[in-house]
Amino acid sequence: MPRALHHLALGARDVERVAAFYRATLGLGEVARHLDAGGALRSIWLRAGEVVLMIERTSDELRHVDGVGAGPFLLAFDVSLDERAELESRVVVESRSEHTSYFRDPEGNRVALSHYPLPRGE
Repeated sequence: MPRALHHLALGARDVERVAAFYRATLGLGEVARHLDAGGALRSIWLRAGEVVLMIERTSDELRHVDGVGAGPFLLAFDVSLDERAELESRVVVESRSEHTSYFRDPEGNRVALSHYPLPRGE
């Protein structure tokens, strides 16, 4: 049986700012918010269709990836052609292909809006 993706975890130095970007830009709804033992914000979880995007606090340095990088290097969101045009107005688009627009979140993570027709698995 094929497995569905359960969640994606994205490290962020400023959890609130990154989560606010995904809420405002892509309309992702907040599922949960977690605090550490000292009461500071540790993570915010957002609903992205059937998957949860977990924005998790990190103190690691930001990394900038252009093109294909080692490990995860892109968050691509499924949109319709009409949605793509409207959502592009909310971001600074770095590049485009026939089916996909690429931009960055506040911490420089590469994000895409795509209406590429993927084959549907059984």
